[in-house]
Amino acid sequence: MTRTAVTVRRAVGPTGLVLCAAAAWVWLLLRRGDMGTRSTTGGLLAFVGVWTVMMAAMMLPATAPVAALYARTVIVHRTPRMAAFTLGYVLVWAAAGLPAYDLAVGADRVVTAHVTTGTAVAAAVFAVNGLYQLGNLKDRCLAKCRSPIGLMLRYASYRGPSRHLRAGVHHGAYCLGCCWSLMLLFAAFGVMNLWAMAGLAAVVAAEKRLPGGFLVARVVGVVSLALAVAVFWAPALAPGLTGGGMGGMPAS
Repeated sequence: MTRTAVTVRRAVGPTGLVLCAAAAWVWLLLRRGDMGTRSTTGGLLAFVGVWTVMMAAMMLPATAPVAALYARTVIVHRTPRMAAFTLGYVLVWAAAGLPAYDLAVGADRVVTAHVTTGTAVAAAVFAVNGLYQLGNLKDRCLAKCRSPIGLMLRYASYRGPSRHLRAGVHHGAYCLGCCWSLMLLFAAFGVMNLWAMAGLAAVVAAEKRLPGGFLVARVVGVVSLALAVAVFWAPALAPGLTGGGMGGMPAS
């Protein structure tokens, strides 16, 4: 096999994911005037639809190296099989939109209550993320996302027409295990807050792709614990639960 062929094979997976993520970001930016902390007025289906686009925009670039590695194991019919892998991955995050909707409904109710209630809930959200970021389960899931060779060996044993979809779902489950507490922060920052999306996407990418990814995770955990304390003095740090600050990116 020539070097050019190897390069093309490596590019198939990540290129498709990055293009999908770029399209998702464009859609979100075009819709930014309709997005804000009041994210549940359209109902469950509308919320999950937007949530899925959000997760595609945020998560697909970070998982591109895994897709590249998986693409090298696909010899024929690469495009539809990589599409199935990506679909399985996105479906996991779409399913996560169901509890996220309940969380958004709860946040909408909290923000209408006394500011002290919202501040206390925000502190709990920051604390949960901080503790998880510093825990062993986070490290284990992050290790799988950063060094997925073992997962590739597992996926090689999959058989049947759904093997690529199953592989995407399995990898998505590890990714969800790695990042769910970061997504919990949307309750504090505003569920449809584009600034929060960009910041958290950068954190996810840094954790998964930088050499010091584990250190990044720990730093984020420490910062989150600090926010759990600071929010009592500055409730605007959690606009999604206190009604202060900016809940979303303003329309131009």
